[in-house]
Amino acid sequence: MTPRRPYLTDLTDAEFARLDPLLPPAKTVGRPRLHPLREILNAIFYVMRSGCAWRLLPHEFPAWQTAYHYFRLWRLDGTWEHLNAVLREQLRTSIGRNAEPSAAIIDSQSVRTTGVGGVRGYDGAKRVNGRKRHILVDT
Repeated sequence: MTPRRPYLTDLTDAEFARLDPLLPPAKTVGRPRLHPLREILNAIFYVMRSGCAWRLLPHEFPAWQTAYHYFRLWRLDGTWEHLNAVLREQLRTSIGRNAEPSAAIIDSQSVRTTGVGGVRGYDGAKRVNGRKRHILVDT
């Protein structure tokens, strides 16, 4: 495989070294992987960051079907949630906080929207036609 030009969404060596032990191992039966996990992750991150359709993935990456297969598989088996939880805990402990949040603050706000377009609701308590947005912050 010839080296390809790097994209801004590509993982650095340090980032991949942190993710690699958290990823599911290769299956012991069936065909071996044709593409390294790093390239598959780079393809997934490219689609997520650029917002392009899977079928528009540049040809330098593994086939879009391969990238989508791993994205979907890891979504269904909880790999993405596990990665997020582990990385969040590592970040919190590295800055001297508890691994898990000790408290959370929830707030909401009603926002008026224009009279045309989009979905809108009615916030009865505040008598506002529009949208309601929520935010959750941990401490």
